[in-house]
Amino acid sequence: MSTLKNLCVFMGSSEGNHPDYVAQAKELGMHLAEKNIELIYGGGNVGIMGELSRSVLSNGGKVTGVIPKKIYDMVEHVDLTHLHIVEHMHERKAKMYELADGFIALPGGIGTLEEVAEVMTWFQIGYHSKPIGLFNVQQFYTPLLHLLEHMIKEGFLKKEFLQNVIIEDNFVTLLQKMNDLQTTFVDKWSN
Repeated sequence: MSTLKNLCVFMGSSEGNHPDYVAQAKELGMHLAEKNIELIYGGGNVGIMGELSRSVLSNGGKVTGVIPKKIYDMVEHVDLTHLHIVEHMHERKAKMYELADGFIALPGGIGTLEEVAEVMTWFQIGYHSKPIGLFNVQQFYTPLLHLLEHMIKEGFLKKEFLQNVIIEDNFVTLLQKMNDLQTTFVDKWSN
């Protein structure tokens, strides 16, 4: 069983088209602060990223941002608990993954999808055994779930892998299931 003390959250640098995306990010931020779970994220000040980090901070929580220098030089900043300025995106992701006890994806765009796909890949090949959660606000990740199920059906993914990915539309339930999860390594290459 894991104990989530530092949670890496992937999410959009835009607010999206549904007001619930921002509202749920703010609620999650309050909850993380109440539970003394430090937010690890990409360091941005805009979109869902900015809303979540400000919510954690305004409720007395801790936030660590990891941002590439190129992006840091182009954007305004939230006064975070800790900020790591790195050279490039690969270093950013490696640092975020290192600091985290688990991962959650909120709604977002192609960058969010890439980040969550990478932690799923790293889990699948045994680079980590940390819980992965998809916060399914407004059924945002339901199409991804259908794609993963299609990958299983077509023989590109083992069905046992999905037992290690938690998909919930309630963040309290999501975090509890992630905390309670006994992750199991599924050998990608065995029959």
